[in-house]
Amino acid sequence: MATSIQALKQRQSELDRQLEELKLQRVRRDLRSVGLPSSSYIEHQAFFLAYDEAHEQARWVAHIITPDIIEGTVFRSNDFRPDPLVPTGTAVEEDYFLKFLQPDSTYEYDGYGYDRGHLAPSADFRWSQTALSESYFYSNMSPQRPEFNREAWADLESFLRGYVFRFPESQLYVVTGPILTDDLPKVERSPNGVSIPEYYFKVALDLQNRRGIGFVLPHQKVTYPLETFAMPIDEVERRTGLDFFSALPAEVQAALEGSFEAPVWFPELKAGDVEPLYPPDLPRNHFNTIQARRYMGSGEEIEVCGTVVSTRRSRSGNLWMNVDKQFPNQVFSVFIKKKDLVNFSYQPEKELLHQQVCFKGTVQNFNGTPTMNIVQEQEVRMHALKK
Repeated sequence: MATSIQALKQRQSELDRQLEELKLQRVRRDLRSVGLPSSSYIEHQAFFLAYDEAHEQARWVAHIITPDIIEGTVFRSNDFRPDPLVPTGTAVEEDYFLKFLQPDSTYEYDGYGYDRGHLAPSADFRWSQTALSESYFYSNMSPQRPEFNREAWADLESFLRGYVFRFPESQLYVVTGPILTDDLPKVERSPNGVSIPEYYFKVALDLQNRRGIGFVLPHQKVTYPLETFAMPIDEVERRTGLDFFSALPAEVQAALEGSFEAPVWFPELKAGDVEPLYPPDLPRNHFNTIQARRYMGSGEEIEVCGTVVSTRRSRSGNLWMNVDKQFPNQVFSVFIKKKDLVNFSYQPEKELLHQQVCFKGTVQNFNGTPTMNIVQEQEVRMHALKK
């Protein structure tokens, strides 16, 4: 009996291995079918990449988030190592930190201040031991500040996996990379001269449901909500100079890359936009959200009035409110830092939602959207819209 059980286990293991290999073959086939951003690239079992020797990191990495992640049970391996398929050699451990063996057989680490940030995240491959292990090649790493890698970047990775959990009949084609330019600084003690990017991008395509979305994030601590950085894939192409999904028919590519459906990608966004307030109905020296744009960056203190249609806390606890129009059509946003929320005797995200409100302050430019930073409760007035 024991011999029979062992034989069955071995047979099951072999079938699992064969199934994994078939899935990996399908991933490679599907990646080729939509087109890669350049004609020269390196093929791994579950992702492709184009390596930039001058910056010692990939210019882009393409992979697929498949529904297999829903049942995946393979977890982090942390087997960081050089990529044997990069003929010029890749970055190595010493490009990120030094470690010294101690008498008690532990290591003392001397870090340079940067995480080894995955471009194609290991968690996207938790259905395949082979693919997950390969995701730890240094060709798939980029030096990322800890407050970026562990917060905004991790949020973006989780966001895309969450999409597949919500639409398990689909798979996401994802291309990720740093935006590499000639003037980037280098990691100070990196022996291979690894560049420190200022921006990172991701684009994702759901071919089955004909949806696409792109992101460009600044390489810093991000306090703004993730949807603030969402954009059509066309815009990411403009900023990176890369052509994504080039093998698709031209009309399909144009439709998928020219816009994105925010409520589908961000289900928390609901219908509820309102028209800006009629200027003659506002008190003297008060402005609606459309007029606020004229004062963006002027430094002049004004009062802007409108209806709060959405509120959201960022990961770091800061409060964002959109006035009159929700993302991605926002016309005016209000920002209250976490540390300043104690200055309010009420919860602004609850009390101000769906209310007509006037905000007093200077209007700044954030990614083209007029935005006001509110510090005190006295800078917010409800029900104050009469002449």
